[in-house]
Amino acid sequence: MSQENPSVNKYGMQSFNTRDLIVREDIMGKAKELASMISTSEEVRHFQQAELKIQNHERVQGLIATIKKKQKEIVAFESFGNKDMVAKIEQEIEVLQDEIDGIPVVNEFQQSQSDINYLLQLVISVIRDTVSEKINVEAGTEAPPSTCGD
Repeated sequence: MSQENPSVNKYGMQSFNTRDLIVREDIMGKAKELASMISTSEEVRHFQQAELKIQNHERVQGLIATIKKKQKEIVAFESFGNKDMVAKIEQEIEVLQDEIDGIPVVNEFQQSQSDINYLLQLVISVIRDTVSEKINVEAGTEAPPSTCGD
């Protein structure tokens, strides 16, 4: 959509098709700055350390490999219609998953994932709430004026 001939809705307001919008350069710059700040946060640093511990933990990696192998076995037995073997292997996977979940470095990794998710959701909420003070974000319309006038 060109800026010379903007589309106007039935209320006389300029309207945009989402795919045609170009985000202002300054907004994109701030978004990238925020992303950079988040990527260097304590939460991300902790996540990266926990991820490295998981990658270097032989028992965890062995259990993950075994689970992946058993998942492939399930697919094969499902294609043969062997429900008994599928159920048996699913139970074995559950036992392996319980073992993984009991390993402290896995708990640390899962907690760090949760912390990053919380941080991101918090940032999104702050942006949404701040913008919502000016417009009705949910409906995508401007907030009604406080008074009507000529």
